[in-house]
Amino acid sequence: MMRRSGAWLCAALVLMTLGACSSDSEELQAWMDQQKREVRPNVPPLKPPKKFDPDPYSVADAVDPFAMQKLTVALKQEAHQPNSLMAAEMNRRREPLEAFPLDSMTMVGSVNRKGSSYALIKADGLLYQVKQGDYLGQNFGKVMKITETDIELREIVQDASGEWIERQTNLQLQENAK
Repeated sequence: MMRRSGAWLCAALVLMTLGACSSDSEELQAWMDQQKREVRPNVPPLKPPKKFDPDPYSVADAVDPFAMQKLTVALKQEAHQPNSLMAAEMNRRREPLEAFPLDSMTMVGSVNRKGSSYALIKADGLLYQVKQGDYLGQNFGKVMKITETDIELREIVQDASGEWIERQTNLQLQENAK
């Protein structure tokens, strides 16, 4: 009997609590409806897009500063000057690894054979063997020294004024090269 009266008491409490909540939800719904009626969004209208007026390309018939013909003429002129860095470079035969940019090559190892050091270079998915005096890259890069961990190169590049200058570059061993 005691159990039944306790169960009835609990059920009555739950019903009264739910009844109180239903009146709160009605008030909340009424307040939200009132706010929807009173509050109007204030969004400024978008500006129409500006009309695009393309500029005509007026230098289409001018000389292209990056044309290979212009570069070839400049290199030949430079090669004919005495004591020029480029004179020896222009008169020698190109090597296969000069077709690739230096940043596309990776050093994957080194070998010492009969007192000479050789570096193993990976370029375009192929493995090449280079020694001191060989050429790499597109900036007339000559191998000056080979160690176990890097290749020291001398490159010939143009500075801002157009003069040919030498610079030192290293190609370092890449241990995880695939």
